This record gives sequence, structure tokens and C-alpha cells, in this order.
Amino acid sequence: MEFYDEFDEDYLDRLRREDYWTQKHFVVYFSKLLQIKLKSRLKSRQDIEDIQQITFARFFQNLRKDNAIQDARRLGSYVNSICNNVLLEHYRRHVFDPIDDHLANSIPDGGKNAEQLVVEKERTRIIREILEFLPEKDRRILREIFLEERDKDEICKDYGVTRSYLRVLLLRAKIKFREKLHEEPPGAKGKAAD
Repeated sequence: MEFYDEFDEDYLDRLRREDYWTQKHFVVYFSKLLQIKLKSRLKSRQDIEDIQQITFARFFQNLRKDNAIQDARRLGSYVNSICNNVLLEHYRRHVFDPIDDHLANSIPDGGKNAEQLVVEKERTRIIREILEFLPEKDRRILREIFLEERDKDEICKDYGVTRSYLRVLLLRAKIKFREKLHEEPPGAKGKAAD
């Protein structure tokens, strides 16, 4: 891919004036870059397209605001930072739910019958098994926040971190949990041999 190095004030001005050819060039150029970036992080083509669209929508929305984009030479890093934010929002929405999509249908509503209790017990067992495969620090963070529902300020104090860094640690732990969840189910090898 050939890099475009002529992002200048004139280019930015044409974008602000909604010049068709400049907008088209901008979207085509950055679509290629965003695809390269997102393909290494996401498996779903639909997710990649959604994140690209949201990134462009936010860029053009910010372009209309006064002084939101001040330096045309930094358009690449500006688009990249928007994409990073959208990607983090995507991870927050999709990466960790202790009850994954395929388990969500088993959540009982209202009174619990015997079958619902068994399903809930199995779900809890799976979550606990997956936690056991995680590094100690990740396991502790997930347990303390989601299972024990400890106060986040107390957890920050225990770990000696800020709230924003706790979010980073939590995101990393969620990603590892999700990866383990999508691997072969814990205990599956032993059950297959029975």
C-alpha cells in the first residue's frame, strides 16, 4: 500500500467543504489502513465494517466542530485514535460477559425449576473452571469484580493502581477469559474418553 503524505490545510479545508473527490479519497485511503489494523484484532467481517463506519461517522462529525481537528498533518493519528476508541467500546460490549451468548439462553426467568437450577449450576462450573486456567492476577480481578462484587476503589487500593489502570487490567483479563471460553470446553477431553 502506498502512503499518502499530502495531508495539508488545503486537503482539510476541502474535507470541511464536503468536496466529493476529497471525501472519497479520504474514505478509500483510510478504509485500507483501518482494514489492516482491524483484521489483526477482529474475526468478523461485519464487526470490521461496523467499526470502520463508526470511525468515519465520528471523524466527519468532529470535522464539523470548530477546532476539533487543528493539524492536517496528523489526520492519520487522529483517525487511528478514533478507531482505537471505537474498538475499545466494541470490546467492552462484546468481549466479556460471564454468561456467554451460547449460555445466555439458559438464564432462568422468574422461579427456577429443576432443569434451570442444573443449567445454572453447570454455567457456574464452567465459569469457575475457565477462571482456574487464567493467570492468578487476571483470575483475582475477575473474581473480585464480578463474583464477589467488591468495591472498585478498594480493589484499586489493594493493587496500588488508579481506576483507569484497573479498567486496563480488567479489559485484559476479560479478553483472556473470552479466549479460554472459546477454546475447547474445560473437561471436554476427559468426557470424550468416558
